[in-house]
Amino acid sequence: MAQTLTHIGQTEPPPAGWRGIAADWSSDQRAFKNVSWGKAMMWIFLLSDTFVFGCFLLSYMTARISTRVPWPNPSEVFALRIGGSDIPLILIAIMTFVLISSSGTMAMAVNFGYRRDRRKTAILMLLTAALGATFVGMQAFEWTKLITEGVRPWGNPWGAAQFGSCFFMITGFHGTHVTIGVIFLIIVARKVWRGDYDIGRRGFFTSRTGHYENVEIMGLYWHFVDLVWVFIFAFFYLW
Repeated sequence: MAQTLTHIGQTEPPPAGWRGIAADWSSDQRAFKNVSWGKAMMWIFLLSDTFVFGCFLLSYMTARISTRVPWPNPSEVFALRIGGSDIPLILIAIMTFVLISSSGTMAMAVNFGYRRDRRKTAILMLLTAALGATFVGMQAFEWTKLITEGVRPWGNPWGAAQFGSCFFMITGFHGTHVTIGVIFLIIVARKVWRGDYDIGRRGFFTSRTGHYENVEIMGLYWHFVDLVWVFIFAFFYLW
């Protein structure tokens, strides 16, 4: 618990009860004492990102509820014609499966990272990056298909004009997060493979010897991106 230095150089005993808790939080002595700077900053970033995605989804729901024009049916808009018949949401289902699977490989990468198994950690991170890149590729295909069919941010052939702007804004913002995550996964995997965290090689994301915490921080980011997609999938594609 935090101690206060008096004007004559003596320390006062820490206050008890709620005052002591407030003193610890305000002086950052105990609440974040065992949490690294990088992990704390990632949690703060994820919290701020939660508000941004939350605002996007609330705006989407407000636009959808308030419009008097019929909203396009997701089962028809996002259907793929396979074998002569339209299969609703098949591409979105595959995208969701790929992204959820990448969360599993990322969790295993973190596990092997704390065991200091460089080879398995790097391979699993690269596998996670490959699944993320696959997701982005399928999203690009989805965008191309809808743009070809006439969907624009200001209109579409099936109903409410807000559909296009909501779709491109929400999925584009999420796809940007996945793309950035893929890039950083490759960077961190390369450092793990070279053994930067074992030998303490100075550089970007490598400041402390023997710590694979950056792998865990990447895991926090990646799991957040996957979790956000679950909400997008539920609110945008299933509603």
